[in-house]
Amino acid sequence: MRRRGERVPREKVAEEEVKSGGRKAEQGAEQYQCSGLLEQDFPELCARAGITGVPRVTLRPPPSFPAEEEPPEPPLAEVLARIERKYSPLQPRIQVEREHEDPRSVRAVFLRGWKLEEAVLGVLSQCLPALAGLQAVHLWKVGLTERLLPALAALPGRCPRLRTLSLEGNPLPEPAFHTLLGSDSTLAHLSLRNNSIGDAAARLIGQSLACNRSLVSLSLSFNRISDLGAGGIAQGLRLNRSLLSLSLANNDIGDAGATRLAEVLGPFALTHAEVVERRRLLLAEALGRARTTSKETEGQSEHFSSLRSSAAAPDTLPPAKHGKKKKELLQKEEARQAKKSLEPRRAPSKTAKPSGQEKLSPEVGDGPPRVQLLLEEAKQHLGSIILPGNRALLNLNLSYNHVTERGLGALLAALERQQREAARPGTRGLLCLSLEGNRIPPTSPAFARLQELLLPLDSLRDEEEEEDGGA
Repeated sequence: MRRRGERVPREKVAEEEVKSGGRKAEQGAEQYQCSGLLEQDFPELCARAGITGVPRVTLRPPPSFPAEEEPPEPPLAEVLARIERKYSPLQPRIQVEREHEDPRSVRAVFLRGWKLEEAVLGVLSQCLPALAGLQAVHLWKVGLTERLLPALAALPGRCPRLRTLSLEGNPLPEPAFHTLLGSDSTLAHLSLRNNSIGDAAARLIGQSLACNRSLVSLSLSFNRISDLGAGGIAQGLRLNRSLLSLSLANNDIGDAGATRLAEVLGPFALTHAEVVERRRLLLAEALGRARTTSKETEGQSEHFSSLRSSAAAPDTLPPAKHGKKKKELLQKEEARQAKKSLEPRRAPSKTAKPSGQEKLSPEVGDGPPRVQLLLEEAKQHLGSIILPGNRALLNLNLSYNHVTERGLGALLAALERQQREAARPGTRGLLCLSLEGNRIPPTSPAFARLQELLLPLDSLRDEEEEEDGGA
């Protein structure tokens, strides 16, 4: 409560107006049940929330292709109608794309070139979950702010089939796009092109990638990411095994950033903190298996003892040696598991197999991706624990950056190593690497070698068809 005549800052007034608008939208949503028809639900909820100037909901026109033959000169009315159709998407409206003619079969929603207010986004957050077939939301130059991102991040959880989110042309003053990539995110495709993303935002995106398990493709093209930001993204790719396609085209990445990305594709050493965490997880896993084994052993021994006591005479006792042997076996099992979990601390001998090849227990296998990867099969080399490189990434786009032959050499070495080593079942390593528009001469022998290693897509399809036929 404030005194009469006391002035209130503009920011506080604006915040109160936004909150009141959000409350109105929520009250209207509670009273109105969405029908799954966006053309009907959106205007109704906007009217109940007191929003004026409501954008129209229209059907997105299909893409047009140039005709093979030059058409005759159209009449003036048709020319004017064509101009109107050309510039109509720039007017405030919501365009939808349908699976078929049924108005309830909306699969994609497009907002292009007009400022999205918080109250309108609140209404959309109530309408979109009612669209059962919604798969993609595209917001192009809608003036996003940090305050709108939490509502967008919550949309995939409320829309069961929503897997694609495109937020192109929406620069933010402060880094916040990483909030879309949390460990609980269900997004599969995210496009953040032309958002003026710098090194600080790229570093935060890399940290989110390390704990993300759903994202399949990420586009960071046409931003301001330099070698520092590329290093942050590479750090996140070390412990990420879900991302298949990464585009960093049209940025400011040089040889240092390309080298950091190449290092992730090959085996890498764990940091001290990661080694400590790995040993802790291995010990917890071994102790968990030992407890499970002891419980099963005790249960079996009690069962056998009860059977023996019921079958034996009253004046006879069950032999005590049986329980003693079980105890000795349990102690040996615990010692073996503890020794196995601590093996990475020792240097491997010439005849022994590399240590750290522990298998995941069922309890750990369902944990976060970071935990699963820290428990992968590892090798020791010169006192360091080495994990296998990232073989999940199939497509890397570094076109139109500042990579020279030095960075190309690092990428080529990583690609050659991937193809030399035996890949795991279901993983093939990098299949497509785009370096167009960099500072690499077309006559470079390393570039020619790179093109030899990267098979054309047609040959890859033939190989997959042969494998499917053989299976």
